Amino acid sequence: MRRPSLWMLLALLISALALAAAGCGGGDESATPTATGGGETTGALPGEGKPAVTLGTKDFPEEFILGELYKQALEAQGFTVNLKKNIGSTEVIDKALTSGQIDGYPEYLGVTVAVVARKNVVAKSAEETYALAKEFYEGRGQTLSEQTPFFDVDAIGTNKSFADENGLKTLADLKKLKSFTVGARPEFKDRFQGLKGMQEEYGLTNAKFVQLAQGITYQALDSNDVDTINVFSTDAQLASGKYVVLEDPKGIFGYQHVALVIDQKKLEELGGEFMDIINQVNALLTNDAIIAMNKAVVIDKQPEADVAGEFLKANGLA
Repeated sequence: MRRPSLWMLLALLISALALAAAGCGGGDESATPTATGGGETTGALPGEGKPAVTLGTKDFPEEFILGELYKQALEAQGFTVNLKKNIGSTEVIDKALTSGQIDGYPEYLGVTVAVVARKNVVAKSAEETYALAKEFYEGRGQTLSEQTPFFDVDAIGTNKSFADENGLKTLADLKKLKSFTVGARPEFKDRFQGLKGMQEEYGLTNAKFVQLAQGITYQALDSNDVDTINVFSTDAQLASGKYVVLEDPKGIFGYQHVALVIDQKKLEELGGEFMDIINQVNALLTNDAIIAMNKAVVIDKQPEADVAGEFLKANGLA
């Protein structure tokens, strides 16, 4: 039998020392954290082990962006989020919420008061609007996150040339016209924060409603198919300078800051960290931030998931 060489003996000695060191390493506090007897893991994300949550959005790009912002920020903290986009108008998505098809969705609080709660009141402030909305939701088992700094209010827009020719600066000025057409999505016709309020508060009985899908309103205005359209104050198209937004001195379109409405029992299952994350996202959403993201999606044709992800990464939330 061949005698082991010196190099072989050294190798065996090194292996033995390594095994001995490994055997003594169980008490090393610098080792990778492991699960404790209670099933908790050191450094675990707040959403781990929590039930999945289903969020929805309405049927336009800004809502798609909001949905992605919430989804990705929550997933970054371990929550499981099912996102159902493009559910429909407020009337439709509210039924999805109350029937349990979704657990929550981002809502414009002035719309909550006027459309969901059906209160034909003109709130004097964003704070009053929030209080009215929260009181309504809590009365039927839901609650609200904190509201965003940005607000996206309905408004009436027209081509700059049409406004200049007819001396239009406010909604009241439309009464000077013999008649005019207003293009908007179907539900705008019967809302107080819509044509109904324009007629009742400004006496605009000379308005003729033209039903338009959400995505073609600006196209219809550009081709002179309608005189005016319903716009949102954070629309990316308004940055072009081609359009004029008429002032609303009577405030019929209200205060439209955004908050997440969510089922109260579901929120209790998800824990307080869930709403903390939503509120962190909301706090970042200024008008400038939303307009920039709207432009990236609507004008530059970037996927809303990518736009939301880049925003969250830039702000340390993803």
